[in-house]
Amino acid sequence: MFIDSHCHLNYKGLVEDQQAVLARARAAGVSFMLNISTRASEWDDVIAVAEREDDVMASVGIHPHEADIHPDVETATLVDKATHPRVIGIGESGLDYYYDRSDRARQRQSFRAHVAAARETQLPLIVHTRDAEEDTYEILAEEMGKGAYPALIHCFTASQAFADKVLALGLYISISGIVTFKNATALQDVARTIPADRLLIETDSPFLAPVPHRGKPCEPAFVADTARFLAELRAEPIETLAEATSANFRRLFAKAV
Repeated sequence: MFIDSHCHLNYKGLVEDQQAVLARARAAGVSFMLNISTRASEWDDVIAVAEREDDVMASVGIHPHEADIHPDVETATLVDKATHPRVIGIGESGLDYYYDRSDRARQRQSFRAHVAAARETQLPLIVHTRDAEEDTYEILAEEMGKGAYPALIHCFTASQAFADKVLALGLYISISGIVTFKNATALQDVARTIPADRLLIETDSPFLAPVPHRGKPCEPAFVADTARFLAELRAEPIETLAEATSANFRRLFAKAV
């Protein structure tokens, strides 16, 4: 019924009991999960889960927090790793000016390398952006001018203006459990406006557990709670939202079909 478009099954909080986490997800109606990598040392382990589990696929990428320590991960490296049959996305990559754990120029350089890999492979670029709307959009738009590539903004928390601009570029938007938080009224307003054919749902587990699971490690099963909240927010049946977001995922991540 649901697809978790972004989770970290190999992270602490999930990996210790991964089989039980997967079983709970399936019991909650989660039919598919995309296991995301954030550093090169994770790639083989993330792919191994996808090789073992029919309903899990993998991505390869470098998170902006990790950009400084991965200067050697360039487009060719990503493209080569993405030839694996269980790899269906590039990322997560992007810009994070909130924590600034990597030099901003290096973040931008790494981001562009990921965009180029997405363009070459035509695998979706999974974009992380925080407090970096202007630079993120500038790079996305400029790179789109060099040749089209599929992409989504994951764990969307940005402005309505940013949403409108990336949607105009052809991107998808993924909503996490943050939308259920009491203080997330601005995000809730944006979530109501996302076109039904561009909307995805995710957990970003083990982070950002939605209501009513706040304070617990998040897991893919909880995408059902986010979906129910989002359906009510958008005044549509949960079945409609589940069907649309799953269809959107499979259209965007066509290699998964």
